[in-house]
Amino acid sequence: MRADFTRIGKRLFLEHLVGGNFGNMSVRANEGYFITKTGSYLDADPEQIVLMPLNGRVTPSASSEWRVHTAVYNASQHQAIVHAHPPYAVALSLLGDAEITTIDSEGQLLAPTIKVVDGPCGSQQLADVVADELASANIVIAKGHGTFAGGKDLDQAYLYTSLAEHCCKVLHLTKTYR
Repeated sequence: MRADFTRIGKRLFLEHLVGGNFGNMSVRANEGYFITKTGSYLDADPEQIVLMPLNGRVTPSASSEWRVHTAVYNASQHQAIVHAHPPYAVALSLLGDAEITTIDSEGQLLAPTIKVVDGPCGSQQLADVVADELASANIVIAKGHGTFAGGKDLDQAYLYTSLAEHCCKVLHLTKTYR
């Protein structure tokens, strides 16, 4: 499992879906979930994860977005979560629409609409709105902040993260160059 964190973290960096030590990932476990440490580089040391209980008790050094991960696991069947900061998705989320309607074939197939939610980073407010959306979807964009994707494993959560950025980039290019 630790190798999956590093492998997916490297893919997120290679696709420019995260930069620096932004973003976080988690995987559900019997006793809670494993989450990347706050300030960790997602493509680095697989030892940069900690076990977090689902009861919300804070594990020292857990990602600052632990509230979102806890809320999503408590509200959904997702087994893994990827939070990234894809630039096109972040930019489109700032335009004020409550949802983004995808126009490319992959988006139409996997996520015809992507909800945009709002709330301060690391807050319970953000956790509640993200969890509410991810209870019935695989991807949501936090306005001005980034994507939260859930799936059966880190690979699927990564796929939805990459998909959201691709769809937003296509929308940007078609609106810019029409």
